Amino acid sequence: MRTSTRSYRTGDQDTVLDITGDCADFVSDAGDGLLHLFVPHATAGLALLETGAGSEDDLLAALADLLPADDRWKHQHGSPGHGRAHVMPALVPPYATVPVLGGELALGTWQRVCLVDLNVDNATRTVRMSLLAD
Repeated sequence: MRTSTRSYRTGDQDTVLDITGDCADFVSDAGDGLLHLFVPHATAGLALLETGAGSEDDLLAALADLLPADDRWKHQHGSPGHGRAHVMPALVPPYATVPVLGGELALGTWQRVCLVDLNVDNATRTVRMSLLAD
């Protein structure tokens, strides 16, 4: 198994960040296998979705509806609504697995790999990429 970590700056607002290019680079010299991605944070997740057509904003809007940034959360340290970021990984999990065929991600036509971060108190995130080669 080959593994590597990459850091991403997600900033101080809710973010959907497309990391597909980095994932493709990581597997480019591989044959077939599985790319497993993991975010070692309690407040971030990974999603496979279309980007560039408004889906990122739609996802953030849906999460804001489901997980409002207010004072309802028992987990209350950090900025207002911080507790929602700790619930989000139950909806957008901190892992994803993508097939790799001939050194290329076997994603659907519009699918992209995205890092989702609602924690405005931590501007840097790490993603572990692990290639399980055939």
